[in-house]
Amino acid sequence: MVESSAKLSPIPVVHRIERLLPVLLALSLLVPRAAVGQDVDPDLEASGPLLIPKIDGSIVMDGRLDEPAWDQAARLDPVMHVPIFGAEPSERTEFLVGHDGEYLYFGCRAYDSDPAGIRAPSLRRNDGRFINDWCVLNLDTLNDSETTIVFGTTPAGIRTDAVVADDATGPPNFDWNTFWDAQATRFDGGWSAEIRIPFSSLAFQADEEGRVVMGLSVWRNIARKNERVTHPPISPRWGGLSFLKASQMRPIILEEVQERRAVHVTPYLLGGTGHTHSQEAEGLAYLPSEEQVWEAGLDVHYGLGPNFSLDLSANTDFAQVEADDQQVNLDRFSLFFPEKRRFFQERAAVFEFPLGGNERLFHSRRVGLADGRPVRIYGGGRIVGRVGDWDLGALNMHTAESQFLPSENKGVVRARRRVLNESSYAGAILTSRIGTEGSYNVVYGGDARLRLFDQDYLILNWAQSFDDGEADAAGAPDIDASDIDASDVDAPDIDLSARTLLRARWERRDIYGPMYDVDLSRVGEGFEPGLGFLQRRGYTRGEVRLGYGWSPGDESSVLRYGVELTTSAFRRSQDGVLETGSVEPLAIVETRSGHQVMGIARHRLEDLAQGFALPGGVEVPEGRYRFSEGVLQYTSPPGELMQATVRLEGGEFFDGRRTSLQLSPSWTPSRHLGLSASYRLDRVQFGEREDLTAQVGRLRTEVMFSPEFSAVAFVQYNSTLDRVVTNVRLRYNPREGDDLYLVWNEGMNANRFDYDPVRPRSDERTVLIKYSRTFSLER
Repeated sequence: MVESSAKLSPIPVVHRIERLLPVLLALSLLVPRAAVGQDVDPDLEASGPLLIPKIDGSIVMDGRLDEPAWDQAARLDPVMHVPIFGAEPSERTEFLVGHDGEYLYFGCRAYDSDPAGIRAPSLRRNDGRFINDWCVLNLDTLNDSETTIVFGTTPAGIRTDAVVADDATGPPNFDWNTFWDAQATRFDGGWSAEIRIPFSSLAFQADEEGRVVMGLSVWRNIARKNERVTHPPISPRWGGLSFLKASQMRPIILEEVQERRAVHVTPYLLGGTGHTHSQEAEGLAYLPSEEQVWEAGLDVHYGLGPNFSLDLSANTDFAQVEADDQQVNLDRFSLFFPEKRRFFQERAAVFEFPLGGNERLFHSRRVGLADGRPVRIYGGGRIVGRVGDWDLGALNMHTAESQFLPSENKGVVRARRRVLNESSYAGAILTSRIGTEGSYNVVYGGDARLRLFDQDYLILNWAQSFDDGEADAAGAPDIDASDIDASDVDAPDIDLSARTLLRARWERRDIYGPMYDVDLSRVGEGFEPGLGFLQRRGYTRGEVRLGYGWSPGDESSVLRYGVELTTSAFRRSQDGVLETGSVEPLAIVETRSGHQVMGIARHRLEDLAQGFALPGGVEVPEGRYRFSEGVLQYTSPPGELMQATVRLEGGEFFDGRRTSLQLSPSWTPSRHLGLSASYRLDRVQFGEREDLTAQVGRLRTEVMFSPEFSAVAFVQYNSTLDRVVTNVRLRYNPREGDDLYLVWNEGMNANRFDYDPVRPRSDERTVLIKYSRTFSLER
């Protein structure tokens, strides 16, 4: 339905908040931490801190736990996490933890009444799926109730490590890796595992007495039963990742820990060949261009101490990184793509400045990528660490000139301080993007996350940006600055409001009982985070989410019911018009066996000041629209060897109709083979105007010849681009830090003859071989 636009007056209180918020953020940095405990299970509070024994004698890494040294380790008893929290585990489990000053040891005896039911169907490194049985150690090494480091192994001895930021409010990052060992073995009544982690691989901070305090939790997954047991007891009240929350870990005390400084030097060699095609000057044909590539580079990791590290990189390369997922954009805003490059994922939580959803003030994909294509990185460095209650980080990289961008220096400096309690902080950030031809963008800001009580948090963000367009915007004349006495010149008037972002959010982090969020934000039309990701500018926004979640009881096959209602409104700053409004009721049902069904009824209002084009050139004209659509989604249990997610959307779409179907199946037929796919079909019909049919298909095949040798083939098809993208990677990884990659990337045109001139069959191809080796020493 199309309506005429109508003006509404903006909210004047926003301007008062804009002046007050920077002051509040600055004051919050001065507030000391209070002795406020976490909202934890009473059993956890009763258990108190645990002194981890220093063990004597050697431990042979064979997974058997039969050395006398294990008799000196601390023994931890688990309780059931899911499907019935607090119940007696269905299978007996023994967790053991100890250290010898150089290494932290974790042992697990996983007894099983049905040994044939033990699952280890995959040899994939960093396989975080619940199709495997697991024994896992979680650590909050800095005891900050925020970042969880995960070390886990399966009955096959396959290692998985990950980092989980922001107290497990987001997904684990399985691309993070460090140096550690794990072994597992089976016995008549189950399986057992040993994990050994050098303290030089962990960031920690000792107190005045030389003691190290960390957070610890351990857990076991029994895949066939969809059962997880944990120590300490951790309620599932925060959702599916509750067992990874740093704030729910048990404090542990370590004495006589050796503070070793690790130095890892990783040179690499790369060589290969490839071709691209570009149109000739007259545009009558495509001309091929062959290219040979020979490169060398170096990465250095230097431990400045147990809680500070320096990383340096020269001629930084990411040739082995998997290709981005193909997407179809059915909106007028930019698509978000996650970071996959390991260098930028390490200690990434230090630099995070979230603005809600995928929006953020610093997005590392702005470094070394332009329009999704790699840009050479000459090199750079990063330093991160902790001093007392302060988290500090700085990153600086220099990129080469590309087709889209000049050569640039890109940097970010971040500082955060714990305030009020362990789950609260206040901080500041500065990002810069400076081109060699004179362009620049500078953003500075402050933020705070304050845990006020129970699971209620107040989140504050404030930032301002400046760039090389400032002089023109201010109307300054184009004159030679060397001829002017700066003392005689008045600074031009700058509309700071147009270059400012501010946000305040109150949220409750719980999926049982009352659920509520209130989010208010304002972004000036001139605010430009040069190293961030922001979809809109020039608006005032409000969002409210209300909901309630409950469990029908331990005897029911249903684990949880949930209902929510979310309303949001974006008001355009330019004319005060309500640009976007939405009302979304949601209902969700989750069973104890892991099935999940979700339904959404979405009602939207969109006021388009100007039209926009969908893929294929299909136009949505300017105007005011009201439309509704429904969403129904089913997700199968995460422990099944064959899994699927099915999502169906349908209803009105601006002045047309849209139907969308998305299928995401996966199958693990053996430990040597894994298959996953996804298919999305979008059908948009506008009646008298041109229609759109968009299809995106992905097929990912993993072949694990052994834990050290694997091959991955990732093939994607995007009908809106008439393009097939193939990414094949062979990897030989005999030990952590040593890698040999063979990479083949190719983009092919699926519909060559509908274009003039006719497109080449293979648009671009790259075949590369890359070898890197890490040389390690400690001091």
